[in-house]
Amino acid sequence: VQLQASGGGLVQAGGSLRLSCAASGRTFSRARMGWFRQAPGKEREFVAGINWTGGTTRYADSVKGRFTISRDNAKNTVYLQLNSLKSEDTAVYYCAVEGGYGSGSADLNEPDYWGQGTLVTVSS
Repeated sequence: VQLQASGGGLVQAGGSLRLSCAASGRTFSRARMGWFRQAPGKEREFVAGINWTGGTTRYADSVKGRFTISRDNAKNTVYLQLNSLKSEDTAVYYCAVEGGYGSGSADLNEPDYWGQGTLVTVSS
């Protein structure tokens, strides 16, 4: 199983990026998928989660209204649209997958699989 994250880069404050995470090795169409991030010198934190249908999402308070998570089960891929970026959004972003039983929840507490991370740097 492999989760390949991409889309990170350098962007000015106020700008946008779209992160993608493509899964291979098995299908995750009934799993929760999400994103975490880790800023320099800080612990990894939850950013956003989405349930298997895409009908339920959950966000960290710090990104609500600016980030949008979505998924395409046909492509086994989860996305994170980052808008109105701030310098404090600078971090390595990791995609994650948890479960697989068609839960309605968008919470990721103990992910089963992690992507390799993609760096987002926001310049002020």
